Amino acid sequence: LAQWRGPVLADFPAAAWAAAERARLEALRLDAVERRADALLATGAARSAVVDLRAHVAAHPGREDGWVLLVTALDRSGRHGEALETLAHARQALAGAYGPDAGAALARTEARVLGGATGSATEPTGAADGVWNRTAAAWDRSVPARSRARLHATAGLLRDLAVTGAAGLREAREHRRELVAAAETTGDPELAARIIGSYDVPAVWTRADDPAGAGDLVRTPPRAAARLGPGGPPALRARLLSVVAVESRGDAAADAPLPRAAAAAATEPWRLRAERAAEEAVRLPHRLGDPAVPVRALNGAFMQSFATCGSAARRDALGAELTRLAVDHHLPGHEVLGRLVRLQALAGLGDLAAADAEAEEIDRLAHRDERPLAAVFTSWYRALRTCETDGWTAARPRYAQLLAETAGHGMPGLTRGMAVLVALVPVMRGDAAPDPDDFARLDAGPYRPWLDPLLLAASGATERARQALTTVPRPPHDLLQEALWCVLARTAAAVGHQEVLCRARDELAAADGESAGGGSGLVSFGPVARHLRAADAALGARDPSFRGSADGGA
Repeated sequence: LAQWRGPVLADFPAAAWAAAERARLEALRLDAVERRADALLATGAARSAVVDLRAHVAAHPGREDGWVLLVTALDRSGRHGEALETLAHARQALAGAYGPDAGAALARTEARVLGGATGSATEPTGAADGVWNRTAAAWDRSVPARSRARLHATAGLLRDLAVTGAAGLREAREHRRELVAAAETTGDPELAARIIGSYDVPAVWTRADDPAGAGDLVRTPPRAAARLGPGGPPALRARLLSVVAVESRGDAAADAPLPRAAAAAATEPWRLRAERAAEEAVRLPHRLGDPAVPVRALNGAFMQSFATCGSAARRDALGAELTRLAVDHHLPGHEVLGRLVRLQALAGLGDLAAADAEAEEIDRLAHRDERPLAAVFTSWYRALRTCETDGWTAARPRYAQLLAETAGHGMPGLTRGMAVLVALVPVMRGDAAPDPDDFARLDAGPYRPWLDPLLLAASGATERARQALTTVPRPPHDLLQEALWCVLARTAAAVGHQEVLCRARDELAAADGESAGGGSGLVSFGPVARHLRAADAALGARDPSFRGSADGGA
């Protein structure tokens, strides 16, 4: 910092080539200012940090870390009133820069200040930060650049970073691909396999946040396995198979139009390979001693447990086994995963009392272990529960709040298009008719192919709706497949597309007794049984010989 002199590349103020380097170096300087302040706090010199931090946040009011450090420095200097006043200024500055969802770290700091927990120079968090900085510096000095130890350490950091919140999850997802690519260039097949299989971050949502990235990652385990050869360690093979199973969420068969069974069959081997990878990954760990291997394999088995509708009971069993293993071997992240899997399955089965118990335990574990993303799923479940017990009118404001709160949580696979699914709840439960104008304002995201035929039918464009159904993809094998089949059944019944209606009814028959969409833990379109009765009635009205089974499916 002492060697910094004036603006970056001041001799080239308008050069396009200098812009990126100017931004990079300025970002490094701002990080250095905050790291120095953090070091002062960790060593008991809070008063010395205040002046520089005031100038820092005045020049860069969007830096949340700067505000957190300044508030902490003021409080540790005995200036409690100034710390509270600075908190108010910080909230205003961050809200102006990033909107209402910003400031999670600031909120935690405010709680500590109000609770009187930051007044000591030996406050544990500050001490831990100091140890972190000194250890990181020692690592940089001691471990050579481009060493394999750095690859292993980076893999562990990314694994932990992914569960810290939205920003950490995005960063981990981006850097994971770079890390795998770096490992593959070492020429060491075992090292590459270990790095590829090391990212055992619990995964509970069945639509990928980054489909292109997931596709790239799915191609790396077969390469690593081929290089290891048949004599490779079984634990590594199990981990590689688990990567295939977890990252192959959804399925390529969803791209095939419904009435074209031959086209769908052509993609079937792809899905079966992922399912078989999950099955083999679960079998292998029974001969191994590492508990992290079977829990990761069970995560893959969960992701591949959607071959047909009506799999909630199987997922409940998988979640129970995952939870048991995680508790026995003290794997808190996977215990949360196992309980989330059970929460979804129990909601799909309609056992809300048992689901409530899981939600309470998930929240307790997430708070204890600082896993904020778990609360996203429990919050959505509670909105679903309100809808099930008190109706759509009571649930509607909860859903509106959740849509606003979770938009920036770094999980686009979960949140993109969710507003459309929420808007469909009263439609599919029979509380409202679909209004195309209302849906036109919403981003349907990945659910557009199944929404459009419904809206065309609602607008009276019967022939266009029938044509759309002729080319509509099958719903993906995921947590929302029952819900989307119900949408197709309703549309097909409305426009008289008997082929799609028969197919939808046949698919949904296996889920009789479950909630349509409830297994997602997010939304419910009501009992599948009610949608089956509606399909039967529509089929019977069009074909008097129909007696409750559809044998002419696509």
